[in-house]
Amino acid sequence: MDRKTLLILGGAILLLFLLSPLVDHFFPPQPVPVSPVAAATNQPAATNAVAESNPSPAANLPAPTPAPVATPSPAATPEPPIPEHILTISNKDLVFNFTSRGGGLKSVALKDYSAVVSRSRKAPGENNFATLNAKAPLPVLAVLGEDARGDDAFTLTQSNTTVRAERTLANGLLLIKEFEVGYTGTNYLFTATVRFQNPSALPLKIPRREVVVGTATPIGPLDDSTTLGAMWYNGAKAVDIGAAWFANRTLGCIPGTPRSEFEDGASNVIWAAMHSQYFAFVAIPLQPAPSIVSRNVSLPPPDTNGVAAPGAMLLTNGIQTAFVYPAATLEPQKSLAQSFTFYSGPKEYNGLAKIGQNMGNNLDLVMGFTGFLGFGFFSKMLLLSMNGLHAILPSYGLCIIAITVIVRLVFWPMTAASTRSQKRLQTLQPQLKAIAEKYKDDPLKKHEKTSAFMKEHKVNPMGSCLPMLIQIPVFFGFYSMLRNAIELRGIPFLWAGDLTLPDTIASISGFPINPLPLIMGVTQIWQSHLTPPSPGMDPGQQKLMRYMPLLFIAIFYRMSSGLNIYYTVSNLLTILQTKLTKVGADPAALVSPAPKKKK
Repeated sequence: MDRKTLLILGGAILLLFLLSPLVDHFFPPQPVPVSPVAAATNQPAATNAVAESNPSPAANLPAPTPAPVATPSPAATPEPPIPEHILTISNKDLVFNFTSRGGGLKSVALKDYSAVVSRSRKAPGENNFATLNAKAPLPVLAVLGEDARGDDAFTLTQSNTTVRAERTLANGLLLIKEFEVGYTGTNYLFTATVRFQNPSALPLKIPRREVVVGTATPIGPLDDSTTLGAMWYNGAKAVDIGAAWFANRTLGCIPGTPRSEFEDGASNVIWAAMHSQYFAFVAIPLQPAPSIVSRNVSLPPPDTNGVAAPGAMLLTNGIQTAFVYPAATLEPQKSLAQSFTFYSGPKEYNGLAKIGQNMGNNLDLVMGFTGFLGFGFFSKMLLLSMNGLHAILPSYGLCIIAITVIVRLVFWPMTAASTRSQKRLQTLQPQLKAIAEKYKDDPLKKHEKTSAFMKEHKVNPMGSCLPMLIQIPVFFGFYSMLRNAIELRGIPFLWAGDLTLPDTIASISGFPINPLPLIMGVTQIWQSHLTPPSPGMDPGQQKLMRYMPLLFIAIFYRMSSGLNIYYTVSNLLTILQTKLTKVGADPAALVSPAPKKKK
């Protein structure tokens, strides 16, 4: 390979390593604009209201649409002068922290999961519980509207496993929130109700309002920012809104006008999920909510405690989501309520699928196992297979290797046929070169003669590519599964401390040393040297293609250990199959003899 080609290849690899810092340097992300949020817009008449005390039909009728009233953005809400009262209660799985400031759930911690995973695999301490809605600007079930702010002072009381928050609004309505957290099983569920009561002798208006149902916040300083988002389900499909949607960058890098708010729904919001890479906080209304709104909000910087590597991207933004309900009129001595079931726990497929089946709402879509070409199907299949193998094998690392072997065995006949096709093409190279040289001035004639020659010798140039194309959905399914499987979180294998993170063993001037991507690259270079070149490729192109795997080292360098294990083992099995196929093949029989001309 000449010096120019080496320089181009080296520059491309270096660019891949430096692409993200360069984009952030020359095109810094623009801050999301902070603007007043319209608190009253035209909304469907339907509400998620459950009438109590036999209210009259007029109690559920929406009032005429009021003029828009500006409500301060949550990020701009001033700190109230009143003190904050925190009430803490727990059950078998969760620790709930309720606040008087906004009268809602400030955060919920998972007792069985750590925010930051250590190699010791010890049970998480109270200061290291994975916590959802942490440091969010508003608590869960904060009410925003004409007569309510997210930081209004509420009175908190507790009765056994029920927490009650109560406040009288300026127009005389009584706003009551009740949380029931008495579940003792392992389903991570609890329920809550927001109730408006009219204690007066006159009809009172319930204003158009937003009921905050949670904020997607990072769990730890090493969280993948691309997995933080808000998802909602309309009964037919799930819509996922993440940081990329708010950034609004063309092709993921060219800056655009940042978006500050997402709103959708037409009385069909079945559930809304605020999710990170491995955890989800899901709000399921008793009846579908009219619409949903999500906003990009600022968060305090995370506590790194020395965990984040130098130069690591620390998340300082979250995605706050609320259900939007239209105004209504409440008759005297009547009440109106919205009831919710909440899931606060890991993105564990079997548990979510069971809850979704019981409630009939496809809650397993929170896993994000979707995509074209069947990626989602393969992700589910591979995850279930990995968990099934774990009942036999002691390590999830061994399970990944076992699944890789099984996948390669399934595709063995196709890849063997591909190898034989490549060998045939290599054997026919002299004849193909002769045809190319003879008809070099007539491309059409050259194509016709080449096609006829291959057909005569029963060689299909696509035969070597088809098996690779068929395996693409499996690869991306594997990638999606390993990226979201909480079963792998914190699981060590060999020198890798966590199968969901790169296998960093040291760092030099802040640059991590990850052996697995290097090993994967070596196996891919070995594989490329065993693969016969495509017909018609000049020697310079052949050398370039053989060293192209160096680019894959750059691409996979910061990916999870589990994915690099899969790719490395897959390369080794391909090398083994290539050698076995070549050893077992008779070069003389690879090419069908040309038919003899009749005399």
